Amino acid sequence: MTRDPDTGPLPASGRPVPPTSPTRPPAEPRTGEPRTVELAVPGPVPARAPDDEPTTESVGPRLVDPPAKPRGRAGRNMLAAIGVGATLGALVLVSLLVWRPAFLGVLTVAILIGVVELTRALEAGDVRPPLVPVLVGTLAMIGLAWTRGPSGLVVAFLLTVLGVLLWRLAEGPEDYLRDASAGVFVALYVPFLAGFAVLLLVPDDGAVRVLLFIATVVGNDVGGFAAGVLLGRHPMAPSVSPKKSWEGMAGSVLACVLVATPIVVLALDGPWWGGVLLGVALAVSATVGDLAESLLKRDLGIKDMGSLLPGHGGLMDRLDSLLPSAAVAYLLLSWVVPA
Repeated sequence: MTRDPDTGPLPASGRPVPPTSPTRPPAEPRTGEPRTVELAVPGPVPARAPDDEPTTESVGPRLVDPPAKPRGRAGRNMLAAIGVGATLGALVLVSLLVWRPAFLGVLTVAILIGVVELTRALEAGDVRPPLVPVLVGTLAMIGLAWTRGPSGLVVAFLLTVLGVLLWRLAEGPEDYLRDASAGVFVALYVPFLAGFAVLLLVPDDGAVRVLLFIATVVGNDVGGFAAGVLLGRHPMAPSVSPKKSWEGMAGSVLACVLVATPIVVLALDGPWWGGVLLGVALAVSATVGDLAESLLKRDLGIKDMGSLLPGHGGLMDRLDSLLPSAAVAYLLLSWVVPA
């Protein structure tokens, strides 16, 4: 392409630029500096890509993000979650069917870990419940529930509360009420409620009762997840747990009834309506337990109670629906199908 001295440089558009006015000649560039030529741009300037990403005309290599781990709509690594869940289920099943005291040992270890996780989570919110007396009280509550029944569980809990109050007193009056109350809360929420699972285990058919309670809660999780993913449209508590929906709750109730009723009728020789009642009650208690822990985590500003279980978070993130359901299952089965 040649340049016409009368019209000046040709722009990218191919149209000639009007000649420069003779009264204002363009300044000559200084030695060593290139002359800058403005190019006419036809039409509007293209808008910037969203989130400041480079457009297709950008020059230079594009950065490629590393492949993300497979995650489901629940925001979890589903492969890891399924693998961990199957492993925990196998451990519980084998310990129950082989030797009931073995399950007692598995439960004790799980509750001790849960106490530590909940205590550490509360410390993230600048609350410091006494850990040592609650751990000692956990062993006492589980042991006395196994050997002395409901009265032993209650006595061990009251002694644990006394131990928490005295232990925290030694650290001085500053924030005493807050820390001591948190210690009592941990003792009530984790080992005391877990003591009802021990009470379910005590009778001769205790293994069946524990399996019934755990299988029904698992049915609540599976039914609620499936119905929520496929049909969920109306949030149940968006400020606490945005992914929970009323459609998922309906799926939880249906799954719990389908799991509990055959076991109550066939394995415990109970009435069919007892299985329906137990299924509905455990669906409610498991959902309330899950929402209560979600509310607690939001208040503390954390996502999970721990990181022990890949795809699940901490052990307390699995115990949240089991703990209140253990108490509900024990009370209802004591009425519907007395040991």
